[in-house]
Amino acid sequence: MKKLNSINLKNITENLLDTFLNAGRIAKEISKKGVKITIKADRTPVTDGDLAVDEILRNKIKSITPDIPIVSEETINSNTDKEEINKNFWLIDPIDGTRDYINKRDEYTLNAALIIDLKPVIGIIYAPAKDRLFFSYGKNLAFQIKNGKKSILNCKKIYKNEIIGLEHSGVTPVEVFDIYKKFKVSRTIRMSSSIKFCIVAAGEADIYAAKARAFEWDIAAGHAILEHAGGHVTTHDEKKILYGKNKFKNPSIIAKRGYNLEI
Repeated sequence: MKKLNSINLKNITENLLDTFLNAGRIAKEISKKGVKITIKADRTPVTDGDLAVDEILRNKIKSITPDIPIVSEETINSNTDKEEINKNFWLIDPIDGTRDYINKRDEYTLNAALIIDLKPVIGIIYAPAKDRLFFSYGKNLAFQIKNGKKSILNCKKIYKNEIIGLEHSGVTPVEVFDIYKKFKVSRTIRMSSSIKFCIVAAGEADIYAAKARAFEWDIAAGHAILEHAGGHVTTHDEKKILYGKNKFKNPSIIAKRGYNLEI
């Protein structure tokens, strides 16, 4: 595989945007008709919307980067030997927030991230029900398209008088509570899916922390977007997060706008 440079990454990303918009339209159409649900071996739900989006994204990505393996939540064997995918691969989560999708809520997202040398170098996240498309392909090259208008994501704080923390559920684990206390979080908002990373990158919230849970495809695209916008994604003990780990399991994470959240 030839070495990817910033021009390649930009072209790859931009070639995928229309595919994400199209896949999002199809996901919404399926939702409107009523989704068909199957329970997977791990007892989590998968819908015909997940599978349709997965096929659309994988086919397009394969046509653009045929030499790079694709790891998708809906097609991966969790026992895949990480040596088989080497250090360069795509991570896809066709619909993150499947339960939101099933219940016709608006926070579900479509996700893809390109991993090179175990680090995320491209991130694309589309929230169809919110009509917000987020993408990035390098430092200071993170963007949002909202209501047809493209803007730069730079983690610039919007709400000046409070520190906003995001959480996955209504129950805050002790270690997350301690992190939020350390960073003087004054208000928490419950939010589903990978859109949390994008909300931090857009400066609409300040921090998101979570215990070790879920899988790499849940966070890789958001990791890329937030870091490229100027934010930081680390473990709870501030170590870097690399990808292609055993069974693609996530460590604990802290995703924040910057080192000083009050600025």
